[in-house]
Formats: sequence, structure tokens, C-alpha cells
Amino acid sequence: MIHRDIVYFEKAGSQNTEDTVRLALARAKELAIGHVVVASSSGATGLLAAKAFQGTGIKVIVVGHHVGFSGPGQQDLEEQYSRQLKAMGVTVLQASHALSGVERSITRRLGGASRVEAIAEALRTVISVGTKVAVEISVMAADAGLVPVDGRTEIIAIGGTWSGADTACVIRPAHANNFFDLHVMEIVCMPREKSRE
Repeated sequence: MIHRDIVYFEKAGSQNTEDTVRLALARAKELAIGHVVVASSSGATGLLAAKAFQGTGIKVIVVGHHVGFSGPGQQDLEEQYSRQLKAMGVTVLQASHALSGVERSITRRLGGASRVEAIAEALRTVISVGTKVAVEISVMAADAGLVPVDGRTEIIAIGGTWSGADTACVIRPAHANNFFDLHVMEIVCMPREKSRE
């Protein structure tokens, strides 16, 4: 039997970012985890996490929106953060979202919802938006070859509700084509109230 603490934030949102990163770092050290993936659209949360994990030997991967997420050709990752992350040697990944991608385009054009979008909605509703994000960025990092995918190695994934971070999970990642091999092993922290700020 394993006993671990889960921290529940009263409300979802960016006000939990520093605590989420601190808790994720503590759990990563406790479990000797070698990789952390961090969702960050502008790059601000990614930079905060990169600074917190600096010097620990834990590899930080910042996962941002794909170009065009907010509008055709639009880049959400801000140059000031991108430049600092790269100077620190942090890997930045911008790719199609694993739990939407082309499926979202089909839904917008033809209506209905896809099975992939149903998985995303289930994660948002049953657990939290941040957990959906953590699962998604784990798959994206796995598909980019940035985290180990061997069925044993665990990573930390940090996500949030709209902006900032409010959720951290210990995840055994998998590729998109083997999605159901992914396992959320632990929830480190998450909001108790699921709505946005």
C-alpha cells in the first residue's frame, strides 16, 4: 500500500501556478523522475517551471499550442519566453494537439463529436481540464520522441485550466497510436472546483 498526499486547490486557475510547479518538483525528486512536460501557451509557465527545475538534472519539455491554434498563422508562444527557454537548453514542442487535431476540424465542419474529443471531454469533466492537458502533452511529447515510452518509465506532466498551471500528474506515457497504454499513475495536485478563474 502506498500513501501519498494530493493537494486540492479551491479554485482552478493561474493563481495556482507556483504551487503546482513546486509540488511537481517535489514529487519528481521523490520518485527520481527524469522528465517533466509543461503546458505553456505563451511560454511564461514553461519558463517558470524551467527555472524551478534548473540544476536538478530533470529534463524539462515545454509544450505549447500549435501554430494557428488562435488564428491562421498565429504564434501563441511569445518570442521573449521562447528565447529564454532556448538559452536555458529547454526543449520547446509545438505540434498538433493529440486530443483534437484534425478531429476538431471535422466537428466544426460537419458537426457531432469524435471519439477523440469524447475522451478529452471525459478527462475534463470527470477529473479536470488540467488532467486532460497533462495527458495530451504527454502523448505529444511521446510522439515527438522527447520522453521515454517503455511501459515502465514515469514522467511528471503539468497542465492548467485556460492559463497558468493547476494540475500535476505522474504519468506513464504512450504514443497516440497506443493511447490506451498511457496510465495516470498519480495526481499530485488539481483544482477541487473545476470551472475557470
